[in-house]
Amino acid sequence: MHDDSRVSADTPDWSRERCVGFWDPGRRLLRSIRSYQYWKKREIPWRWLSKYWVFQHHLWSVITGADIPLNCDIGGGLSLVHPNGVVIFPGSVIGPNCQIFQQVTIGVGGSRPGAPVLGGHVDVGAGAKILGGVKIGDHALIGANAVVLQDVPRGATAVGVPARIILASDSGDQVTHEDKQLDDAR
Repeated sequence: MHDDSRVSADTPDWSRERCVGFWDPGRRLLRSIRSYQYWKKREIPWRWLSKYWVFQHHLWSVITGADIPLNCDIGGGLSLVHPNGVVIFPGSVIGPNCQIFQQVTIGVGGSRPGAPVLGGHVDVGAGAKILGGVKIGDHALIGANAVVLQDVPRGATAVGVPARIILASDSGDQVTHEDKQLDDAR
């Protein structure tokens, strides 16, 4: 369980994206995207700097094995813990302070048309797939290898294939009778 009071769903924590050393592939990839978007908006004499960041983006995309387009809508404070294999569709929206693990796909192809919209401080576990025009609420958790094809409310957890929603309560995560039986069977 995570502590919602520490990480904001509205105010980006830019320190999460700050490069620590040279070999920091996830943060270097994010820096190339942010810098490209910054310089692309500038006036004519400075726009040429965006081409340098396109090169950097290609370099770090190859190193990480991630497919995150330069024009995607990513809120500040994104944490790519292990960026290898992360795929984000260009029309997807990712809120501030989200955390995405390896082999995650955020894209189209679900039962709903459109691209996913992730709220603020959403943690997406390794191998998870979020497909179609779904909305993921603030402070939600997406379990490892979950396939999310429906909306996930604020503070809820989505697990399984296809994902089912486990609502969080004030005292902690709510465990259903079915979950208890699954845990006992293991």
